[in-house]
Amino acid sequence: MLDCHPSCFTLLLRISLFQHYSVMTLTLYNTLTRRQEPFETVEAGKVKMYYCGVTVYDYCHLGHARACIVWDVVRRYLQFIGYEVRYIQNFTDIDDKILNRACVEHSSMEAVANRFIKAYFEDMARLGIREADEYPRATHTMNGIQRLIHELEKKGFAYPADGDVYYAVRQFAEYGKLSGRKLEDMQAGKSERVNVEDPEYQKKKDPFDFALWKAAKPGETAWESPWGAGRPGWHIECSAMVRDRLGDTIDIHAGGADLIFPHHENEIAQSEAVTGKPLARYWLHNGMVKVDGEKMSKSLGNFITIRELLDRGVNPMAVRLFVLTAQYRTPIDFTDEAIAAATNGWHTIKEGLLFGYQYGEKLGWDLGTGDLGLGTEEEFSQSPIPNPQYPVPNLYVERFQEIVNNDFNFPGGLTVLFELAKELRREGHILVHEGKTETSPDKLKHQWQTLVTLAGVLGLEAEIEAETDKINGLSDAEIEAKIQQRQEARQGKNFAESDRIRDELQAEGITLIDSRDGTRWHRN
Repeated sequence: MLDCHPSCFTLLLRISLFQHYSVMTLTLYNTLTRRQEPFETVEAGKVKMYYCGVTVYDYCHLGHARACIVWDVVRRYLQFIGYEVRYIQNFTDIDDKILNRACVEHSSMEAVANRFIKAYFEDMARLGIREADEYPRATHTMNGIQRLIHELEKKGFAYPADGDVYYAVRQFAEYGKLSGRKLEDMQAGKSERVNVEDPEYQKKKDPFDFALWKAAKPGETAWESPWGAGRPGWHIECSAMVRDRLGDTIDIHAGGADLIFPHHENEIAQSEAVTGKPLARYWLHNGMVKVDGEKMSKSLGNFITIRELLDRGVNPMAVRLFVLTAQYRTPIDFTDEAIAAATNGWHTIKEGLLFGYQYGEKLGWDLGTGDLGLGTEEEFSQSPIPNPQYPVPNLYVERFQEIVNNDFNFPGGLTVLFELAKELRREGHILVHEGKTETSPDKLKHQWQTLVTLAGVLGLEAEIEAETDKINGLSDAEIEAKIQQRQEARQGKNFAESDRIRDELQAEGITLIDSRDGTRWHRN
């Protein structure tokens, strides 16, 4: 078997490899401008990216899975095409929902938050999601939050009211530019939804104003501030965490489409009122998840947590594939049929990924650890092709990058992976039954390394090491020997022994197919 891990292929193939290709520029759909734009970073070659993470009061669900997978792959792809990415994801650990759960459990907000942050990391690790560079928490950013509120107050964008502090929405002329909403349009019918007896409503100078700081109620967790004991509002937390960790202007601000208004709209109003600079150059939003056509909710009984889904036996890589088969901005419908199709798709890609471990030795590949036969880094820098021995560029990589550069078109990129995987699977079957392949070993090695690399970009590599353990169980020669033993048993009409060998091979993941021309086999 080959003594190398897929990650080494990804690393070596990535180094200065694809910058030479003549491919289209990366373009992204920007929610702020409502159009697709060329991607240009604040600082050349570097990306500052912030994802509005989860409020930690419960286990993560399918909606969180989709968002975290999408932004994980966006980050991987940006790194793949040569950017240095600093990726920040926050935890909202101050919130009414956390407080309510703490009260029900006779616990504290801190205890509830810590429990579900731990669960978050467990769930995301199972999905193969790489950890962010940093996970700021609202409770750890209190100085930055209070400083931002104070600056807003000094500039006339905020006002105190009996221990609360509110943002004066009408003071920010560009309010609504992200969501496309206008205050005059939102005003219509608002009076029917407002409870004028609400003490918070009575404190506001304008119904549209929102809380930056909330005075503590009896028994609540609180922090001291210039306005009295209390806690921050949700929106100001993210503005402060972005500023503290990434600065005044970042490249990508990401999150679910449900956050466009009011959360991200309010972030812009808060941050830009203080700095006078754009908070983010590109605002990207992933679509929502439905379950059997319905919005996911506990009241409908279709609320599915990540751990619940995986514990029932759904393959984590099938979940990733399910998410990536839809354009990231569109809604996606989780059904039994959809996850079954994704599971089948993962089996196809997995067969391709295992090709080198199964057949590389038989094909005469000389791949020691870290030596992929792809040439040196110096050769990479001098040639626009992955390996100078090949007469043509890596057209698979060119196509993949050209497709994905169109607003992170991962579904389109997957078609390249399936093409490679199916070709490798076909050649593997030919090799087993005819003793040689139709395609040259060098070209097959090139295709396999390309598949491993591109699959790694999409995070479809988590199970490969475990699967190779199964491969190491029986070699091709051992399988052929057992098939010969079974054939002899059948000729001697010892069908019990024949069935035993077939079942033994099946347990090892080997399926036998009997025909007039003999017995063919393949690994499951």
